[in-house]
Amino acid sequence: MNKRNFTTVQLSQGEMHIYDLGGVRLHACQTGDPLADEVFLLEKAGQFVILESPCFADSIAALDEYLKGKTVAGMLIAYHGAGASFLREVPKYATANAVEYAEKGGGRTLIDQFAAAFGSAFDSGIHAVDHVIGEGPVTIGGIEFIIHRTAEAFDVEIPEINAVYTHMLGHDCHSIVAGAGHADGMIAQLKAYIKRGYDLILTSHYTPEDLKDAQTKIDYLERLKAIAASCRDAGTFKAEVKKVYPAYGGENYLDMTAGFFFG
Repeated sequence: MNKRNFTTVQLSQGEMHIYDLGGVRLHACQTGDPLADEVFLLEKAGQFVILESPCFADSIAALDEYLKGKTVAGMLIAYHGAGASFLREVPKYATANAVEYAEKGGGRTLIDQFAAAFGSAFDSGIHAVDHVIGEGPVTIGGIEFIIHRTAEAFDVEIPEINAVYTHMLGHDCHSIVAGAGHADGMIAQLKAYIKRGYDLILTSHYTPEDLKDAQTKIDYLERLKAIAASCRDAGTFKAEVKKVYPAYGGENYLDMTAGFFFG
C-alpha cells in the first residue's frame, strides 16, 4: 500500500492522517508537540484502540476533542507512559517490563527530564495499567495484536493491517543508537521486518513508514558504525555524520548517540 494514501483532518493542535485499510481504519496523529510524538488510533466496527498516549496538555486536549462521542475499547501503553490525564477511564494494557520502564526505569528518567524541561505543558503523570499482558496475541476492541517484548517495553504486530509498531525508525532523521551492538540489533530487527513484508511500520516519533524506509535506515546504521570506527571523539563523529546526512533532523538524538559511542 501507499503510505501517502490518507485523508487529513486538522486538530486544535497537530493533525490526523486517516488510512482506510478495509475493515480497520488507522488514524495516525501527528501531535505537533515538542517531541514530535505520534499516537495511533485503530478503528474497527465503531470501536477505537489507542496505541501510545499523548504526553503534552495541548495534544491531550486535541485528541480528547477528536474522540468525543466515540467508543474507546482500550489503550496500549508501551514506550510513552506519561500523559495520565488522557482518557483515565479507558482500560490500559502493558507488559510488566513496560510498567517497570515507565515507573522506575529509563522511561521514568525521561519523564522526569521532560517535566523539568517543559513544566506544566508536559503531563508527567504515569498511566495506571489495568491489564498486564505477556508475549503473544491479545484481542482488544475486536482487533488482534501480537505483543513482542523488547528490552525496554514491547512492540506490537497488527496482522489485520499487516503493520508493526516499534518505538523509533525515522528514515530521514537521527535515532538514539547506544553503540555498535545496539545498531546491529536494530539492523537485525529491520531486516526481519523486510523479510516479513509489512505494509506499514508505525513508530512513536514519525509518520507511518514502509520497507523502503526500513532499508534506508539499515544503510544509515551501517554507515554510522563505520563513521564511529574511524573517529576518535564525539565531536569528530558528530561532524562527520552531519557531513554525510546534512538534511537529517533529530540532532539531539545524534548528540545522545555520540555519547553512547564515545562515553
